[in-house]
Amino acid sequence: MIQVEMSAAVRNEFGKGAMRRMRAAGVTPAVVYGAPGSEVQALQVNTKDFYKNLLMIQRRNAVLSITIDSGAVRHVLIQDVQADPVRDTLVHADFYEIDLGKPRTFKVPLNLVGTAKGEDKGGKLEKASMRVSLRGNPLDIPDVIDVDITPLNIGESFKFSDLNIPENVKMTSSPGKVCVAVVAP
Repeated sequence: MIQVEMSAAVRNEFGKGAMRRMRAAGVTPAVVYGAPGSEVQALQVNTKDFYKNLLMIQRRNAVLSITIDSGAVRHVLIQDVQADPVRDTLVHADFYEIDLGKPRTFKVPLNLVGTAKGEDKGGKLEKASMRVSLRGNPLDIPDVIDVDITPLNIGESFKFSDLNIPENVKMTSSPGKVCVAVVAP
């Protein structure tokens, strides 16, 4: 899983006017939520740096390690990012704090590598499911799983049970489910 370092400061100003001034100064307001019973913390992050990180981790599983100005480090997942639909600027971000030692379930994308033999013979590649659910500690989850489809002939398929998954991670998707198949035209 991707791990991104980021810095933030504690936010002491609240309200619509203060948030507008903050955004005009190049700062995005944010909130860190945690497990039930834990303290919610209001933060502010540099908009330019946060936007670069968002582009880098777009549609991928990523753990952000936020270093707060007090020196504390919080490991979070992006829960929600609000953007202005007209100006296309960041408005607000919600982060969810996680425990790196506690197993969680993530959907991991599959990356098809090569060209199937069956495609060269006139077959059509069918992609049935391009994400697999894995459970494990967040930093043990792979960013992407490569699937070599070159040996597939017409009428053959690749199932979730055929995937190479790290030993310390458990698959929660049905192992018999087909992810890729080559069918006759």
